[in-house]
This record gives sequence, C-alpha cells and structure tokens, in this order.
Amino acid sequence: MLANIKKTHLAMAVIAAAASALTAPVVSAAERSELTIVPQFYPTMVRNFNPFLDTSLHTTTEFIYEPLVIFNQMHGNEPVMRLAKDYYMSDDLMQVTFELRDGLKWSDGEALTAEDIAYTIELLQKQPELDRTGVNKWVKSVKTKGNKVIFTLTEATSNAPFEITKVSFVPKHIWSKVENPASFANENPVGSGAFTAIDTFTPQLYTQCQNPNYWDKDNLDVDCLRMPQIAGNDQLLAKVINSELDWTSSFIPDIDSTYAAANPNHKYWYPAAGTQSFLVNYKSPNNGNNEAINNVDFRRAFSMAIDRQTIIDIAFYGNGSPNHYASGLGDAHKSWSDPSVYNKYKDFNTYNVDNAKALLKKAGFKDTNGDGFVETPSGEKIVFDIISPNGWTDFNNTVQLGVEQLQDVGINARARTPDFAVYNKAMQDGTYDVAYTNYFLGADPHTYWNDGYNSALQEGEGKPRFAMHHFKSAQLDKLLNSFYKTADRDEQLEIAHNIQKIIAENQITIPVTTGAFNFQYNTTRFDGWWNENNPKGRPMVWAGVQERLLQVLDLKPKA
Repeated sequence: MLANIKKTHLAMAVIAAAASALTAPVVSAAERSELTIVPQFYPTMVRNFNPFLDTSLHTTTEFIYEPLVIFNQMHGNEPVMRLAKDYYMSDDLMQVTFELRDGLKWSDGEALTAEDIAYTIELLQKQPELDRTGVNKWVKSVKTKGNKVIFTLTEATSNAPFEITKVSFVPKHIWSKVENPASFANENPVGSGAFTAIDTFTPQLYTQCQNPNYWDKDNLDVDCLRMPQIAGNDQLLAKVINSELDWTSSFIPDIDSTYAAANPNHKYWYPAAGTQSFLVNYKSPNNGNNEAINNVDFRRAFSMAIDRQTIIDIAFYGNGSPNHYASGLGDAHKSWSDPSVYNKYKDFNTYNVDNAKALLKKAGFKDTNGDGFVETPSGEKIVFDIISPNGWTDFNNTVQLGVEQLQDVGINARARTPDFAVYNKAMQDGTYDVAYTNYFLGADPHTYWNDGYNSALQEGEGKPRFAMHHFKSAQLDKLLNSFYKTADRDEQLEIAHNIQKIIAENQITIPVTTGAFNFQYNTTRFDGWWNENNPKGRPMVWAGVQERLLQVLDLKPKA
C-alpha cells in the first residue's frame, strides 16, 4: 500500500518533508534506551503509518499523532492536557473549543497550528471512509481563531471533547498534497507525537525513535520503541519468559508459574476490565440457526448452559469474574446497575443445566432425530460455528469450553478459529453464527453499551465488530443517544437503568465474564511502571489506549 501522489514535484515535496523528520541525530542502538513492546500480533509487518486506516501499525496513534487531550478513563475521564492546554464547552453543549499550546511543531520542524486541526476534520468530512473514530457523527463544522479550534456540534453532547480527542490530527502541509489518503501508506510519517522517526523497518522488526521537535521532550527518557514481529500468544510466551519484552498486554497462561517465576523482574497487574460475551447473529444465514437465535428463550437457555466460573478458571487461569448481568454491565460499573433488573434476569445468566434443558423443551426445541441435539420448533437443524480469532488462546479456550457446555444441554456447536481479519469481516458482513468478543471499558457504562448495542454502528464500511449481532431497537438507540445530552449524573443514571432493562429483557448477547486487563512489565531495563500500588491509569500497550503515552512518559531507563 504505497502513497499515490498527484505529480512528481508533489511527491518530492512530501518525501523531502518526511525525510527531514529523520535528520536529527540519533544515538547508536547500543547507547540508547529501547522499550520493547508488543501492541499487536502480526504474521508479518507492513510499513503503514496512516492513522486513518485499519491496516496501520499499532504504534501510529498516540505515539506518532498525539491527542489534544488524554482522558484518563481509570480516573473518571480526568483530562490530561497534551497538544491542547485547555478546552471548554458552551452552555448549550453545542460547541467545544480547544486552545493549543504555544510553539508546537511537527516532527519536520513546521509549525503545528489550529489550521492543521481544522484541516484534519475537513479531510474526514470530505472523505468519510477515513473516519475511523466516528467524529463526523458529532462535528458539524470547525473554525479557527488564533490558537483556538472551535468545533460546532451536530447535537448537544457532554461527551464531545472525548470523541474529538480520539482523532489523529495530521499536518496540512503534508496531507493536502496526497491525492488518495485512503491508499497512502505514510511510510515516513510527519507527526506531533513522541516517536515519529522510523529508524529501522523490516517485516520482522522495526524501531520508532524520538521526534526531534517533540513539545514534551524534557519529560521523555525513552529513546525508541522497539517492535518485534510476533504472530500470536504462543510465540509471545517464549519471548516474554526469556525477558526479551518490556511491555505486553497479552494473555499468559498460569502467569505466576510461567512468567513471574521465571525472573524476579517479571511483574504484572490485572485491573478490572470490560465485558466479554458470546455474540449471536440475528441475521445468521443458516435457517435453523437463525430461527433459534431469534427466539429469546433459546438465547436464555444458551446463557444458562455456560459455566462462567469454569471458563474463568481454565481459559483465564482465574483472572476475571462471572458476569451474571443480562445487560452485560458487569461489576466494574455496579454503581450504575438497577438491582431490580439485575435480580429479575440473573438466573438466566447463571449456570444451570437442568433449567437450560427445561426452557429449551418448553420453547419447543426438541431432539427429533435422536442424535442428542435439539432442532428448532419448526424442525430445522441447529449447528453453530462459534468463532474466535486464531492465536487468541484465552478466547479459543473459552469457545472450546462453551461448545462442550452447549453440547451438554443438547445444543450442537463447533469451535472455529479463523484469522482475525476473517473473523472481523464475518461479523461485519453478518455471515457468522456465534462469535466470542470483548468490549472496551469506559469511565461510565455508555462506552460498552453504545459500542455493543447502538444499531447505527451496524451500518457502513469498517464499523467495529461489537454491535454486529444485528439486533435493532429504536427505543434502545434513543436512550443511548440521549445519555450525553446531559451532564447531570442522576439523569444519566435513570437513562442507564432504562438501557439495562431493554438489553436484559431481550437477552441480546450472552455475557460471560467481567474481564481483567492484561498487563505485564519487566523492570530489568526501566522503572516507573504503573501497578496496583501506583494505579495512575489504564496500563495496556494497545493502540487506542491513549494513556499508554502517559505510561511511557513515566518510564526511566535504569543505569
């Protein structure tokens, strides 16, 4: 995926500008501090740092393109100012203004101004296929006034600052010369973040080093990020046990005996995370599977067949807790729960083989051919393929256990482990039967509920997989869309209770666990790691976790 530039002289301009970002002297690899991280698994790595493409490498956001503000989700979305030194909203919640720091520069030395911020929004509006974060839904127009960027919103929402800061803002003097940003690989990026210089790149390893013009350089002690190519958990396990990796956020089986015991410098912290669920596809192309999935009693029987604690004990080695909330809310946001709704539907989300079998029978699902598995009330055969991404061993083991548990109550299911791209596309296209997925955990339950149940996220190219059950409810959409119409906690709590009720009474998904965030760190080479005694923010190294930049800024190389 190479850049498609209009003419030769424009191509040369882009190349020259990008190359200038690499001219600053870089200390030798032997002298510099390199932080080895694994932000994603790759069969092979392709040099692509376009922040608007799903195919970009996972050190692009946050590290090459710094956010205006980082909202610390572990601490109730507390704002940490980055490119912006302040922001504020109008009283009617229809406008938000960000004020940029003075003297900001892009990595090539050009001034970073409010015009660059406005240009990026206008680019996404002209080419909505680039809008990975969905900001076009919230921003109607943008204008500048000195170092201020003023966003006029499409509707009143107290969450607009958070949504806007998800965008990776790019330099106008580079991107305005790119003919087709949707196919631009951005191989030598010009950015605003801490690490913009692509020092080395091979399909097996690349290093991404300091931006010579980084505004917060005085607080940055890590010279380079080092990314080895790792295809999956099994390959990672060998390297992490051998102390080859500094920072990972992957599943490690039996972590105390496999990782922590291997070296006293191997540490981990697993803070409470979000919901994980079986997603059933209401548009399943198989007639029997479709009939079953669209029957609420079948979905409840499916849920009662799942032994959540056994899955946690075996697939996650005891990390996490059973999620008995039919709404999937989970204990992380227990304060938002309506106890009456939770108690009314809890039994449908608690392991009970006898009740699962009885409910299937009552709903007309019977074994009519004697093979041990039920058919639908109309006599159609049910055979579910349950998918999880290849190499995600915790998910793969969860699915295998789930298949065995479903078979115990007479539901025929099979485990499948396609590559992530195939898994994700099947969910987006609605061609799957059942999938296992996780969800993001926000500072309030809206992040999970909106990502997982707003039908607007089921339409359009490149939408995330989380709502791809294809269940639709106009009433639920209305409630989800009203949550941020107010900043009043009591009003939001009432809305949350109504959201919970609709999801729970329909058993839209099959919640399994309230997960734990995976975070492993090696203190051999660096100090300053966040942990249970220093819980400064979400510690995961994944792209999109904006707090990962703050973690890097806290790291100090050991002498």
